[in-house]
Amino acid sequence: MGYRNVVNRFSTTRVGGWITRKTAAHVDPWIYRRTKGRMTFTGVPTIPQLVLTTTGRKSGKARSVQLGYLVDDGDFVVVASNFGQEHHPAWSYNLEADPAATVEVDGRRVDVTASAVGSEEKDRLWPRLDEVVPQFRVYRDRTDRDIRIFRLRSQDPA
Repeated sequence: MGYRNVVNRFSTTRVGGWITRKTAAHVDPWIYRRTKGRMTFTGVPTIPQLVLTTTGRKSGKARSVQLGYLVDDGDFVVVASNFGQEHHPAWSYNLEADPAATVEVDGRRVDVTASAVGSEEKDRLWPRLDEVVPQFRVYRDRTDRDIRIFRLRSQDPA
């Protein structure tokens, strides 16, 4: 079993999810930014990752989180899986309150506008998302909640 499989499987365990939420989630954006996407808390990234910065709906402060993503029709697609917990992650509420956000990927920064994906589009995206981020299958099985998916469209006209 290779490094990628070990890291991805561990992240789907209860212990791995807890470590990721309590430790990696706080240091990964910093590591990712400093290495321009070449490193994370666990080493070399095993899935495509970006740093999403939203505005806190209550605090008004910038809040950053590192997420796996998929590119679809030139947009970034992110999943509010929250490791399969029963509640949505805070960043998803922040996007609903203010859809303007910033994405950092591979050392570049992109201003984006978020929109929630509807049911039909989710059905189309899930197979591709599961292929790129295999952990999503486990997280969906862990919860009865309707996991939100967001499309992040670049505001750069180019």
